[in-house]
Parts: sequence; structure tokens; C-alpha cells
Amino acid sequence: MNNYTRGKYAEFLARCYMRLHGFGIVAKNYVSGRGTTAGEIDFIAKRGNLLVFVEVKQRTTLDNAAYAISRTQQHRLIRGAKNFIKNHLQYRNCDLRFDAVLIKLPFSIRHIENAWSE
Repeated sequence: MNNYTRGKYAEFLARCYMRLHGFGIVAKNYVSGRGTTAGEIDFIAKRGNLLVFVEVKQRTTLDNAAYAISRTQQHRLIRGAKNFIKNHLQYRNCDLRFDAVLIKLPFSIRHIENAWSE
């Protein structure tokens, strides 16, 4: 399995994990912007009034996955979330949260709620 395939599989597992915890998936691979400031949100999940923007990282250890989310990437995700809300006004009154789902294949998952904020 190559890195791209492992990454897509990890995103699939993370979405399944969130569904099992009562979340619906609103969007996946949401891209905002173009060029160097573009950001991709792996997926957006919703439960009740809570809208969660999720970054998935797959690495050889869960700790390596956690450290792979840079501050620059966090800022891009925040910008992407603002763009998503701007373009999907039905979510403007939701509570927002940024989570990380860390994956170590074949199957270890760590979900970090509120991994960072604006």
C-alpha cells in the first residue's frame, strides 16, 4: 500500500470512528482557496449543534502523527473552516471545534477533541 492509499484508508477509518460516536459527515476533502494558502479539511462532522473540522494524520506511531500537524497547517484549517461557514450559512450558528484523529495502521486510533483553536 502506498502513502496515498494509506492516507485515504486512514481518513475512511476516522470517518467510521466519528460515525460510531454519533456524528454525521457533512463534507469530506473540503478545499478552500487556491495556491499556497489553500487548505484541505479532511472531513467535517456534525452532532447536534456541534460542527467539527477534522484533520486526520496517519503515521508509524500515534505520537508521530500528533506532531505532524504543524501550526501553519492549523491556521490553514481555521481559514478553511471560516470559508466553509461563509459558503454554507446553515451552519453559521453551530458551535465549532477542531479535532485531530490520529491513526497507526493497521488499527490504532486516538481522537483528540479540541486539538487547537483560533
